[in-house]
Amino acid sequence: MIGRHRAALFATSTMTGFGIASWITRTPAVRDELGASIEGMGVVLLGLSIGSMIGILAAGVLVRRLGTRPLIVLGGALPVTGMLLVALLAPAQLAVGVWAGLFLIGFGSGVAEIGLNVEAAAVERQLSRPVVPVLHACFSLGTVLGGAAGIALTAVRTPVLVHLLVATVVMAALAAFAAGNLRPVPRADPAPSAATAPAPRLGAVLTVQVLLIAAITLAMAFAEGAASDWLPLLMTNDHGAPEAVGSLVFTGFALAMFIGRSAGTPLVARFGRARVIRVCAAVGAVGVLLVVVSPDPVLTAAAAGVWGLGIALGFPLAVSAAGDHPTDGDRRVSVVATAGYVAFLAGPPALGFLGEHLGLQPAMLVPAALLVIALLAAPATRTRAQSDVPGRTLPTAAPAPD
Repeated sequence: MIGRHRAALFATSTMTGFGIASWITRTPAVRDELGASIEGMGVVLLGLSIGSMIGILAAGVLVRRLGTRPLIVLGGALPVTGMLLVALLAPAQLAVGVWAGLFLIGFGSGVAEIGLNVEAAAVERQLSRPVVPVLHACFSLGTVLGGAAGIALTAVRTPVLVHLLVATVVMAALAAFAAGNLRPVPRADPAPSAATAPAPRLGAVLTVQVLLIAAITLAMAFAEGAASDWLPLLMTNDHGAPEAVGSLVFTGFALAMFIGRSAGTPLVARFGRARVIRVCAAVGAVGVLLVVVSPDPVLTAAAAGVWGLGIALGFPLAVSAAGDHPTDGDRRVSVVATAGYVAFLAGPPALGFLGEHLGLQPAMLVPAALLVIALLAAPATRTRAQSDVPGRTLPTAAPAPD
C-alpha cells in the first residue's frame, strides 16, 4: 500500500516538472506571440508567482485542517486546467488569459508541493530511507522529459497550441494515476504528555535552526527558479542563440539536477547531509558566476550544467532536515518548504525587472549571493540525534515493505 502511495507522490511531482518544462521551453515563442518585452513577460510570469504564493501561504493551514490528500489532488487538477488555458489563449494573443492560466498552474502547484513535501517527509520517517530527494528527482525527471519533448517539437516548428495541448494530456494522465493511489500514511502517536498539550504556536516552531534551514531552501529554490524561467531567454537575448538552443540549455540544466538528485542517497550516506549541502552551494555559486561572466553560448551552456548539478540536492536535503523532528516534523517541513517555493516562483519576476535594466547576466548575481548564504547555513541541517528530543526515546524504524 505504501509503495503505491509513494508512486502517487512521485507521479504528481513528475507531472509538475513536466508541465513547467513544457511551458519554459516555449517561453520565447509565447513572448513572441504576445509581443511582450522582457519586463512584460515578467508581468505575465507574475500570474504564476501570485497563484503560487496564495497557494503556498494557504497550504500550511489547509494541511492541518484537511490533510495532505485533498491538496495533492487539487494540485493535479488545477495545473492541467491552467495549461489548457495557456495552450488555447497564447496563440490568441490574450495575455490576460495566459496570466490566468499561469495563476491556476501556480496555485495548484503551490498547495500540492507543500502537501507533497509534508507527506514525503512522513513516508521517509516511516521507511527510514530517503524519499524527499527521490521526490525532487522525479520533478527533475519531469523537467528533463518535458524539456526534451519541447526541444524536439520546437525544432520541427510545432505550434505552441499543439505542443501545450499534448502536455496537458500527459499531465492529466499522471494526475489521474496519482489521485487513484494516494493513501496518506498515519502519523505516529504523540507521547502521552504531549497528547493532551495544545499544538505549539508557529513562533515555537520557528527556531533558529528552522530559520537557517529555511534560508537554505530559499536560496536553492531561488537559484532553481532563476534558471528555470530565464535560461532560455538569456540564451536567445544575450547570446543570439536560436530558440531550440535555449530549450536545449534548459534541458541540460534539468538533466544535471536529475543526476545530482539521483546520486544524493550514497553521497549523504558517506559524507553527511550538512557537508553535501555546503559543497552543493559552493558548486552552484560557481556555476552561476560562470554564467554571469560567460562570453559565449558554449561556456554558458556548460556553466548552466554546473549550476544545476550544484543546487540539485539543497532543497530536498533541507526539507529532510526539517522533517527530522518526531512531533513537529510536519509543521517544520511546511515552514521550510513554504520559504523555498515562495522564492522559486517570486524570484523570477524580480530578476526580470533587474534584467530589463541591467541585463539578464548581471541579474544572476542575486542567486549567486544567496547560495553563499546557504553555504554558511549548512551546519543547521546536521542529523538530529535521538537525545536531542526531550522526554522521548526514538526507536529505529524498520524498513516497511512495499
